[in-house]
Amino acid sequence: MYILKRTLAASLLFLTGAMAAQAQPKKIKADGIIAVVGDRIILQSDIKNSIEDAKRQGSTVPEGAECMLMEQAVVSKVLMLQAEKDSLPVSDEDVEAELDQRVRHFINQVGSQQALEEYAGKTVYQIKDDARESVRENKLASAMQQKIVSGVKITPTEVKAFFDRIPKDSLPFFESELEVGQITIIPKASRDLEQYIVSELNNYKRQIETKVASFEQLAQRYSEDPGSKDRGGRYQINRNEKTWDPAFLSASFRLKNGEISSPVKSEKFGYFLIQMMERRGDDADVRLILRTPPVTDAEINQAKAKLDTVRSKIIAGTIGFNEAATKYSDDEAAKYSGPFLLNRDGSPYVTIDQMDKEMVAMLSKMKVGDFSQPTPFTTEQGKKGVRIVYLKSRSEPHRMNMSDDYSKISQAALEEKKAQALDKWIKAKLPTYYIMVDDDAKAECPKMQRFASTDLKGY
Repeated sequence: MYILKRTLAASLLFLTGAMAAQAQPKKIKADGIIAVVGDRIILQSDIKNSIEDAKRQGSTVPEGAECMLMEQAVVSKVLMLQAEKDSLPVSDEDVEAELDQRVRHFINQVGSQQALEEYAGKTVYQIKDDARESVRENKLASAMQQKIVSGVKITPTEVKAFFDRIPKDSLPFFESELEVGQITIIPKASRDLEQYIVSELNNYKRQIETKVASFEQLAQRYSEDPGSKDRGGRYQINRNEKTWDPAFLSASFRLKNGEISSPVKSEKFGYFLIQMMERRGDDADVRLILRTPPVTDAEINQAKAKLDTVRSKIIAGTIGFNEAATKYSDDEAAKYSGPFLLNRDGSPYVTIDQMDKEMVAMLSKMKVGDFSQPTPFTTEQGKKGVRIVYLKSRSEPHRMNMSDDYSKISQAALEEKKAQALDKWIKAKLPTYYIMVDDDAKAECPKMQRFASTDLKGY
């Protein structure tokens, strides 16, 4: 079945290959058409470039990747064409957001937009133009796949049957996993200390404007942003990138080339001094100096007292933990995705290597159901905070079983059922589409024969 046979590496190859091929100058020479689906063609060079790009990025390429990608390409074209027939919505905004995200990924890999453009032999705008249609096709195919499997459900009986089919000697071993929630408060510095930091930044601005020091020198000396300090505060930014601090992004794009801002306040990070180096439409090169007003013991103690009251209410049962997190936590993620730490797959079961050291030390002294005392900690951004931690559950290291791992088994069973539904749909739809497959492709990958028997020689 198509989904089940896709490894993570192969899926990543297929999803990123078209864009990566456009960004890479050292392409494998195009060597003909593998297949035609409707009025869309699949080139041998596209498949090989996807594999070569994955290797360059350090991905592990599974055995038989070329054949898997050929099969996936044909299926994707069918899904895409059906999505067009069904008028599934894929907006220009969705496509542009995906293009922006991928370009940023490649810029991060090579170091700068200029390096990417030199490496590709094209401007970023040309790279986007070349990849726009393939990105749209991929999004249409994904939308069609989601439509096909959206109504698939799983019953407990089916979950049990799925588990029973797994050979006992193949059951995976799981390390200890925990469900851990937290409510955090990030205290604000006093007004006096904020004013002191603002005066410091204004002093830096005067030094730069009078050429006593350069922006780069002062950033390396004083900036508290670890991501740019060693680069003299330099960043490449895009005004549509949602991960940047809104205040920083807005202030940056109000500046003219060479202009330096006044101190800009960020609720999350502190104060920025920003210099616009060069702007290119929605893209820009900037430098920044970040200073964070220090939080004193007085602010920490106030946060501890507030969280101690919250903890008492939770234990007394007058407010639930999730409700308390929504109401009191300064962690924005807690207000949208909940207060529990999430695994990479979005599940709330995490291992200790996914937690900070301070939390691991706290949990080692806690029992399931415990709420910690309000405890100071340091955020990933280096800011001081206070939190209470809730240990909801802790599993012992074990082999997969229905009692401890029902949710995981249920999800795997559901994915298999979705794969079967998609496989059934594809088998029914393939005969309704005009598909031709090259003889060489069928010889190298026997499974390609299921798609068509027509020769492409001389196409």
